[in-house]
Amino acid sequence: MPSTPTEQLSRGFIIPIGGAEGKGRKSPILSRFAKLCGGKDARIMVIPTASLLDETGPLYEELFKSMGAKSMCVPIENREDCFDTETLRVLGGATGIFMTGGNQLRLSTILGGTPAARRIRKMNAEGIHVAGTSAGAAIISEHMIASGRSGASPRESGVELAPGLGLTNRVIVDQHFNQRQRMGRLLAALSFNPFACGIGIDENTAAFIGPDGWLEVVGKGTVTVVDPADLRHTSMSYVRKSQPVTLIGLKLHVLADGGRFNIETREAHYE
Repeated sequence: MPSTPTEQLSRGFIIPIGGAEGKGRKSPILSRFAKLCGGKDARIMVIPTASLLDETGPLYEELFKSMGAKSMCVPIENREDCFDTETLRVLGGATGIFMTGGNQLRLSTILGGTPAARRIRKMNAEGIHVAGTSAGAAIISEHMIASGRSGASPRESGVELAPGLGLTNRVIVDQHFNQRQRMGRLLAALSFNPFACGIGIDENTAAFIGPDGWLEVVGKGTVTVVDPADLRHTSMSYVRKSQPVTLIGLKLHVLADGGRFNIETREAHYE
């Protein structure tokens, strides 16, 4: 569960990114994150755990430095690293935390339940901003989509869920959304947990979720919001394996750059 903020509206932003975001100095997503974290006074810690590529962490570190921020890579490669006193000290000095893409199960099985995970949740509750791209976006919520089928229709056995980092329990995140046809697996995930909203984030697109509950879309694609608050019927509990699932009463919003959605009140808005 998300940590409780010490004061009302003191929680930091939560920023899931759909992957394949622009990596230039003028990237609207990453530059906005760096500015939010303090601009030239920002201290952004990059966690490349999800990736097996040695260059992933240093790439983001140098990118944030090119934007004027201070940044360093925190090489968490196994669970033992998550208990390391120096690692926890370094994390504690951040004004922003950025989790790279890769394999979200690698990220969750290494970070999950560790002092590092608890430190990140506590820091976010106290005002530190946390962003993640691709796998780093998937783990942000309480329920994480670990894998699933591509396609437009929800199916029994169409998605596998795992515990996420738990920065929010209001949404379930899927990434590379339209590019990899992931509507079906997001709908399947919501059929298991209709309390949360589903947000499917396209590549080069981000959802900036503020402490007031407002989500703002930034980027070149869209964020698809599936609101199951009025779900009246689901056949997930009795259909046969791999069969399509009936869902009645869902509400759908498709939001481009500048579109907004409140994850508390379920209100969509566009200026």
